Amino acid sequence: MPSHLSADRPAAQPPGRGPVDALISQTRRLKGEVDAARRDSPADAADPRERWRRALYDLALHQLDDLDGHLAQLRDDPLPVPAPAPHDALLSRVGSAEWDLLTDEVRWSGELYRILGRDPAAAPLTLDELPSLVFEEDRPRLTAMVTDCLVDARPIDGEFRVVRPDDGVRTVHMMGEPVLGADGSTASMWAVLRDVSELRRCRRAVSETRDSLHHQRHAAARTEHRLAVELQEAVLPTWHGPLRFPQAGPGTLDLAAAHLPPSAHARIGGDWYDALELSDGTTLLSVGDLTGHGVGAASGMTMLLGAVRGMAMTGTAPGPLLACLNRLLDTTAQPALGSAVCLHYRPGTRSLLWAQAGHPAPLLFRGGTGRALDAPDGVLLGAVSGASYGQAEETLDAGDVLLLHTDGLVPGHAGATAAHRLLELAPRFAAARTAQDCVRAVTEEFGERERDDAACVLVARITP
Repeated sequence: MPSHLSADRPAAQPPGRGPVDALISQTRRLKGEVDAARRDSPADAADPRERWRRALYDLALHQLDDLDGHLAQLRDDPLPVPAPAPHDALLSRVGSAEWDLLTDEVRWSGELYRILGRDPAAAPLTLDELPSLVFEEDRPRLTAMVTDCLVDARPIDGEFRVVRPDDGVRTVHMMGEPVLGADGSTASMWAVLRDVSELRRCRRAVSETRDSLHHQRHAAARTEHRLAVELQEAVLPTWHGPLRFPQAGPGTLDLAAAHLPPSAHARIGGDWYDALELSDGTTLLSVGDLTGHGVGAASGMTMLLGAVRGMAMTGTAPGPLLACLNRLLDTTAQPALGSAVCLHYRPGTRSLLWAQAGHPAPLLFRGGTGRALDAPDGVLLGAVSGASYGQAEETLDAGDVLLLHTDGLVPGHAGATAAHRLLELAPRFAAARTAQDCVRAVTEEFGERERDDAACVLVARITP
């Protein structure tokens, strides 16, 4: 079968048997290894991941079968060969044909008869007759490929479906080129046709199982996100307006808070905020963040927040309270790190006792300006076994505003830069009449932006 574009150019000679035999041996050895790996893989039809893996194994085996068959044909004879025995069925997927336009002679290989489901005793079909075997919707594609080849000397490379009387529709891949005569006109056209039905079936199986796995992962992610949100909403305080601790008297705290969720594509984190009036008349304020995302982070946050509330109710001071949280994280099965700040506020003296664990310091706003409180020593929760946490005291004045927040409140900024951006809100805080107004100023400035992580803000305003 000619494999050249011009009749004036000699056809390329096939490679020697030695190199091709070596390639065949390598291919068959690789087939054996892939088949062994396929047999060793779990055959769990209910698991989409296992179905996907086995489909990929099947696809690889079919492609190696094709390569083995092509190399065997190349070694034995590049021209059409007699029909193979049943045990050589893999060679039946590749056939060849040539249509001589000058003599109207048509030559088909035995393999091509089997691919197209034709009786080997019947005459091969001409180019005009060939579309009669093709699925009706694919006939225009075949006609266009043949016309482009004969008229514009374009190579053929495309697929179409054929309707076989024995086993229905098969997918055939056709590659061919025109052979030009001495005058430059098309003298004949040759083509190699391959039955790729099984290959396409395997690829569809791979695609379908991959899509199914992708869908299941998305569904699992949506379920996890919903559970994390529900868990977070069930634990965090549900304030629908300002909160006052204690209800009356000098030094009362006017409280407001907000939880800013991450962007739609991001997962829920372990941020929390809390305010709790204790039995001795003091008020506990806390914010914190636990590493990780999803249900794991939300459940870890629930554990820490519960521990904070429980120890605070027993009268534990902020520093020892954080030390207990550190020991708690140190003993959990799933290692995690956390940051937190805890404050005890005494309304009678307007005094503040606080401690921090690797967390941004509270910001104090007074008289139209603001500053970060000087932080006592404290490392991240879960970072160092047996760590101790220092405490600091601060005296507040009527009208002061205290802002506690977690990292990520100011998108794109952290640490001192984020604190500087928040301190720029001092004039708006000075004009605010309530803590809710201050929270509104924060959310208007930073809450509408895309954020990769959730954030919390808690504002306490000292009433006259």
